[in-house]
Amino acid sequence: MSVQIIKKEEGKITLKCAFCHGKGTDPFEIMSKLSTCQVCGGRGEVTILEPAIECVYCSGSGVHRDQHLTCVVCAGKGMVNIKEPYETCPDCKGRGIIRGDYLPCLKCGGKGVVSKK
Repeated sequence: MSVQIIKKEEGKITLKCAFCHGKGTDPFEIMSKLSTCQVCGGRGEVTILEPAIECVYCSGSGVHRDQHLTCVVCAGKGMVNIKEPYETCPDCKGRGIIRGDYLPCLKCGGKGVVSKK
């Protein structure tokens, strides 16, 4: 899934909520069909500060792998803040997870990138 950018302003990006797909309601209808999305609060969009990249841990979906929970890395937004300059994480090779494990990489926190030294 690719993150949908609604608008860019100086220093921040407004995105379509990745978790609820911009609908503003809980996509899994856990509490009720009318429950508001826990990520965007029912607005259908979220704001993130720049610089940012698509979350590699959830592939921009905002959903934790194989579960009906928000992504633990991007908090359901689909994008993560990074510090520039950056490079691919040497431990996870940019995947955000260590092979065979569903937990985020400890070195990069699941972002797939680390600050360049």
